Amino acid sequence: MSDSPVSHHSPDKPSEAADTAEPASPQQQKQMEAQFQQMKRQMAMKKIAEDIKHKIMVLSGKGGVGKSTVATGLAISLADQGLAVGLMDIDITGPNIPKMMGLTGQRLHVEDGRIYPNIGHGGVKVISMAFLLEDEDTPVVWRGPIKLGAIQQFIADVEWGKLDHLIIDFPPGTSDEPLTVAQSLPDIDGIVIVTTPQEVALLDSRKSISFAKTLNVPVLGVVENMSGYTIRGSAEPNSSMTVKGPSGVDIDVDVDAEGNWSATLDIFKVGGGKTTAEKLNVPFLGALPFDPGVVRGGDDGVHRIIAEPKGESAKAFEIVVESITSQLGGEEEDTLRII
Repeated sequence: MSDSPVSHHSPDKPSEAADTAEPASPQQQKQMEAQFQQMKRQMAMKKIAEDIKHKIMVLSGKGGVGKSTVATGLAISLADQGLAVGLMDIDITGPNIPKMMGLTGQRLHVEDGRIYPNIGHGGVKVISMAFLLEDEDTPVVWRGPIKLGAIQQFIADVEWGKLDHLIIDFPPGTSDEPLTVAQSLPDIDGIVIVTTPQEVALLDSRKSISFAKTLNVPVLGVVENMSGYTIRGSAEPNSSMTVKGPSGVDIDVDVDAEGNWSATLDIFKVGGGKTTAEKLNVPFLGALPFDPGVVRGGDDGVHRIIAEPKGESAKAFEIVVESITSQLGGEEEDTLRII
């Protein structure tokens, strides 16, 4: 009986396929390397997500509402409670966080392919595009894919260590940056939306809430910034007086037994953020006062709640932080999710 027709190759004789195999082209090698790096980055993102307990995105529908000031204030307030906090500045073309944290001129330390954040007040770990610029006046002119690659590096290649909270500050609007972070970093705890009382800001904040719905990310709530400006003075104890408010509106105030009085002026209207939150059925986290000291502190690199820890701004931030942490501390089903 003849042997089976199945052919057998000699161990020392290469197969025909091996004879015809060609080495990968430079382009194929580049593609394989890119795929390998992407796989490593995805694994790193998963590991980082496990090491960070809570991840909070800070958004605003428009610029000029003090979003970066709020993000910085949240990070510092949490750190002052003894928590490990990171602050990621995703505003690639307009990074302001380092200046507000007093870290202007700092550079990033890179070791073994890992990027180490700079350390700000209270041990807050800070990462920002500003740390990579030779000159703070240098514009970053990048197309979308390059920006998104930088954001993924900020997440995956940064040695954050174990954190209780990571606060992520975004550029204004609902563009590629928050979408990239939401897709790259698993288990985002929620979005904090910053607005001011003007109608145009409130309109844009409603867009941010709709954007959160698109991402299926929880909305932790709305913060109304620049809510009111408080003036103070002295007069005859236990008396009453009238001061002129915006547009000449009379405001009646009472003077206390020590001769002190105060009145809050609604420079940009009042209560719009709370009304918007109620209409859209999301939490209202609190109102932050219009405080000129916040502007000075941002320019000087000393946040208002550091310069005056017992002041009105610091107390207002405490209320906002308490509103956020009370949600994060509850069961998952207690956190509001728009669906």
